[in-house]
Amino acid sequence: MNIVLKVLPRILRAFAAWPFAPRRVEQPRVVMTLLVKNEADKLEQNLLFHHEMGVDGFIVTDNNSSDSTPDILRRYKERGWVLDIIDEPSTGYEQKMWVDRMAMMAIDKYKADWVINADADELWYAPSGSLKTDLGQCSKRIMRCTSHCMMPEENKPLSEWTTRVEPVAEAARYDLSPYSIFQPQRGKVAHRADGYLHIAMGNHKVAMLPRTIVQGPIRIYHYSVGTRQVFIDKMVQGGRELEKHSSKHGGRHWRYFYELWKQGRLSEEYDRVIGLNHREQLIADGLLVEDTTIRDYFLKHNLRSCD
Repeated sequence: MNIVLKVLPRILRAFAAWPFAPRRVEQPRVVMTLLVKNEADKLEQNLLFHHEMGVDGFIVTDNNSSDSTPDILRRYKERGWVLDIIDEPSTGYEQKMWVDRMAMMAIDKYKADWVINADADELWYAPSGSLKTDLGQCSKRIMRCTSHCMMPEENKPLSEWTTRVEPVAEAARYDLSPYSIFQPQRGKVAHRADGYLHIAMGNHKVAMLPRTIVQGPIRIYHYSVGTRQVFIDKMVQGGRELEKHSSKHGGRHWRYFYELWKQGRLSEEYDRVIGLNHREQLIADGLLVEDTTIRDYFLKHNLRSCD
């Protein structure tokens, strides 16, 4: 009942706008939402990259970060890039609800034309050089974007990782984890403000009225797995949160890795996640490919900390 009451006004608003075809806005206002927790190793690079790529502002929900994430957010809020910081104290896992809250804030409070619901470990790259340009050329309400995992490199910031991962059809051949970075990526969506109803878990789908979709040119570089210790800390953190959550849906990979951590086997599993044991064969089979797109972008635009 609560869901119906929340979505009903959005449905009525969408029906009111239905007769009017989506109009192209050459330089649309683009707002990005981020849900973060202990993302200090990558958050600043995310903000720098997307601001240069044309994002007008960020709305961020910080869920009990205990590292320097809050300090980074405050610094970029003072700079005017971060529009709002929502301090979310809940210990449950309400990702869908929290992202939806930010999406509505982007639409109602900050008058976004387009909303990108992203994660701190994603860099949304527009081939045109501007997210505004590629989204501005879209006449549909939803743009589906492909996603590519990147191979982690120890002792390097993600902006310097240069190996892209290709999906593997025969995981057993390379002794890969069921949740390895070689799994096919589902991709994600950017959506218009007009017609928005609600976002799906994981930001892979969005409910819109009317629901018109196009496969767009934007591609997501996904740094889903960090270096070994970052990965272990993240999986333990996520697993603990999901244990407290009443629902058993979502976060299957976290539950899987958290159980291995309890058994003392998570570090060993990390090698299977990134294909470390069969790296040479993966390279020979064309499943690890050099891709300097992000590194070159950071260098070209001289993207550095605002300190």
